[in-house]
Amino acid sequence: MNYLLTALLAVQMLTALAMIGLILIQHGKGADMGAAFGSGSSGSLFGASGSANFLSRTTAVLAAVFFAATLLLAYFGNLRAPEGGSVLDRAATTAPAPAPAPAASGAAAQIPGTVAPAAGAASALPPAAGASGAAQIPAR
Repeated sequence: MNYLLTALLAVQMLTALAMIGLILIQHGKGADMGAAFGSGSSGSLFGASGSANFLSRTTAVLAAVFFAATLLLAYFGNLRAPEGGSVLDRAATTAPAPAPAPAASGAAAQIPGTVAPAAGAASALPPAAGASGAAQIPAR
């Protein structure tokens, strides 16, 4: 099965590159007007109008092969998806659950996104000057 997918992907890439090259080689509609007034050369490898027919038909065949390879790759890619669902659903089920945060207490519990300091960190703080918060503000 893996060889088939690799071969389909190679066919798709080669046909895409060939289509790009063929489309760039083809002449636009304005190039035919110059040939009608005698400035274009009618003697070529494919004849006067043979190159336009050959290149456009080859481009159409390559486009059909490209679309067929794309449809087959999509079909086989859908078969390989386990349990259906999207890639994000599968990533969410395989990712480990985050560790729970320690419970905050006191004023830190009222502020969202903060974590209470560890028990050893509270004892390392210097003692407050006064018992109340008003004693810490100097008066004039």
